[in-house]
Amino acid sequence: MNQLSSTAPSDYELTQAIGRGVVANIGDLYERHRHKVYAICLRMTGNKSEAEDLTQEIFIELLRKVGSFRGECRFSSWLYRFTTNHVLMYFRRVTRRIDKFPYLEDEFHAAHELAVSFGPQFVDRIAIEAAVNKLSSGTRKVFLKFDVEGYNHEEIAGIFGCSVGNSKSQLHKARRKLRKFLTKKKHPQITPTT
Repeated sequence: MNQLSSTAPSDYELTQAIGRGVVANIGDLYERHRHKVYAICLRMTGNKSEAEDLTQEIFIELLRKVGSFRGECRFSSWLYRFTTNHVLMYFRRVTRRIDKFPYLEDEFHAAHELAVSFGPQFVDRIAIEAAVNKLSSGTRKVFLKFDVEGYNHEEIAGIFGCSVGNSKSQLHKARRKLRKFLTKKKHPQITPTT
């Protein structure tokens, strides 16, 4: 794998330049991260053609959004989240089109079969997103900063103005609650009928 030369601009420098209108720098980001983005898209869709299309869409969308990257986490963590959100929105768009245009039902069934063939990972991804949204604000923020964006506890404490111990405690609570939510999702309680 190619190492960045010491004179090559960092991902952060490239994103800031793109944010200022130097759109040619998107090519450098594309070369550095396209394989990773494609792999995420392929894993989520299970379809090479859709993964290629989504990868292109994501880098086009980056031209508009990359300026919002503030360098508070690794760019690869930010890009991972950006990519997964884009693919999830793609699945939602397909579903909404069916609701609006019932004659597209075959397309919906094809997308559904794709998700089913992708297996439990896709379903798990949706379940995890729903479970994270159930967390209280404080535990959710720490969980996302630590487990999704890659911050350490010292950095999180600085961002939120709390102690390192508080950050660790919030992360522990978040993980415990997520386990509880996801276990209930896999093994729903059967309510006895009277």
